[in-house]
Amino acid sequence: MIVVEVELPDERSRLCEQVLRDLPEWFGIEEATAAYIADVAELPTFRIEDDGFLSLKLHTPLAAEVYVMGVRRARRGHGLGSALLRSAEAYLRARGVEYLQVKTLGPSDPDAGYANTRSFYLARGFVPLEEIHGLWEQNPCLIMVKRL
Repeated sequence: MIVVEVELPDERSRLCEQVLRDLPEWFGIEEATAAYIADVAELPTFRIEDDGFLSLKLHTPLAAEVYVMGVRRARRGHGLGSALLRSAEAYLRARGVEYLQVKTLGPSDPDAGYANTRSFYLARGFVPLEEIHGLWEQNPCLIMVKRL
């Protein structure tokens, strides 16, 4: 499994759109999906072929965020997400970043798919920091963090 950084802005957006459109149960809010597609053009982005990607947002010299990550439905459970996350973490460590966060649907919403998402991040060393109500209109937002 080879993870590469996506250099071209248009390629980042194209890949993001292709993968997110394959995952409507996670990315079914059109306005949010359109924002991800536009925003990743300017963000460090990693890919495994056309099967998965991860984009980072650098907030400060010491802190970054997994802004968006997706793995095509047919390739889920094959280690792509873990490989993408490892590459992103190595990229951040090389730049002196110490903390990585991710935002996901909070546990006060019983969605089974997002319970799996939270489990994925927990298994990779993230810890729940805070569930915020009101950041995402009616959806609870869980902030998870990891020290790199």
